[in-house]
Amino acid sequence: MKRSLPTDLARALFRFFQDYLPGQRGLSLHTIRSYRDSVLLFLRYTAKDTQRRMEAMTLADFSADQVTRFLRHLEMERHNGITTRNARLAGLHTFARFLTAHYPEHMAIFQSVLGIPFKRGAQRVPVDYLEVSEVETLLGGIDRATSSGRRDYALFALMFNTGARVQEVLNLKIRDVRFDPPHQVRLLGKGNKIRLCPIWPRTAKLLQELAKASSTSSEEPADAYLFQNRHGKALTRFGVRYLLRKYLSGGQSGSSKRLHPHSLRHTTAVYLLKAGVDFATISQWLGHANINTTMHYARVDMDIKRQVLTQVFPETLAAPASGRVRLDGTEISDWLKRL
Repeated sequence: MKRSLPTDLARALFRFFQDYLPGQRGLSLHTIRSYRDSVLLFLRYTAKDTQRRMEAMTLADFSADQVTRFLRHLEMERHNGITTRNARLAGLHTFARFLTAHYPEHMAIFQSVLGIPFKRGAQRVPVDYLEVSEVETLLGGIDRATSSGRRDYALFALMFNTGARVQEVLNLKIRDVRFDPPHQVRLLGKGNKIRLCPIWPRTAKLLQELAKASSTSSEEPADAYLFQNRHGKALTRFGVRYLLRKYLSGGQSGSSKRLHPHSLRHTTAVYLLKAGVDFATISQWLGHANINTTMHYARVDMDIKRQVLTQVFPETLAAPASGRVRLDGTEISDWLKRL
C-alpha cells in the first residue's frame, strides 16, 4: 500500500504550531492552544462540508469563502456569540499572516482571508456562576467510592478553591503541589506568568490522595500530571466540560444559565467579592493582567448591589416599611414615590 505524503497544509500547520508561534512569536501555551482549537474546528467543519478526509486538505481549502462559511456555521449551528466568533477569526487571521509570508505564491488567497472583518455588536455576556445550592449539587453528585469519582471531586474542589483557569489546573503536575503546610499550588497562567495560590488543608489532602493513586510512565513520579484520564494521560478541557454537564444535568442546573468550566472561576471570584476581599487581591488571586478585568464582577451579584443600596442614605431612600398600605388615595401616592 502506497504511503501518502503530507500535504502542503499539513507541513504549514506543523511549522506554524511547532516553530512560528512558540519560537518566533513567543506566544504562551494558552494562546497557542486557543489558536489550535480555532484551526481544528475549521478543519473539522471543512472536512464535513467538502466530504473529504481532513488529512487530504491542501492550502487551497483555506480560502475566504470557506472561512466565511465556517464563521456562519459557528453562529448559526454552534450558537456561538459574536465574541467567540471574532476570537476564532483572530486565530485564522494569524495563520493567514504566517502563510502569506511563507507561501507568497498563494498570497492572493490568504490576503482575502485577512480581508474578512471582525463583526461589530458584540455584547458583554452575563457572567454565569454557581449558587451555593448548585455547588452542593455538583459536589454531592460525585461518587467518591470510585477512583474516577475521587479524581472528579478533587478537581472541582481545587477549581473552586483557587479560581484557576481550567487549563491551569489541568497542567498541574504533582511537583506543583505543596502538600505540607503552608498548602499551596503553583499555577502557570497567561503570558507564562507563575503564581502561587493557597489551598485549604482539606483540598491538599484530596490532592495528596489523588497523587498517590495516579499512574505514571515517567521515571520521576513528580512529573506526572495530577489529573489524568483513564489512559493515564492529562485530562482535557473537553473532558472537564463533559464532567460538569454530567454532574449538573446537562450544564443547565434547572436554570437558563449556560454553565461551563470557566463558570467555576467566576464562582470563586464572586464569592471572594462577597466575602469583602478587595479587587487588587482578587486580581492577584485569579492572575488577571489588569484589575479592570476583575472589576466586572462588581456588576454580577444582586446581593452585593442590595448591600450597597442599604448603605446609601439608608433612612431617606430605604425601601418602604412592611405592612398594609391604605388604598384610598391618602398613602398610595407616597408609597409609589418610595418604590
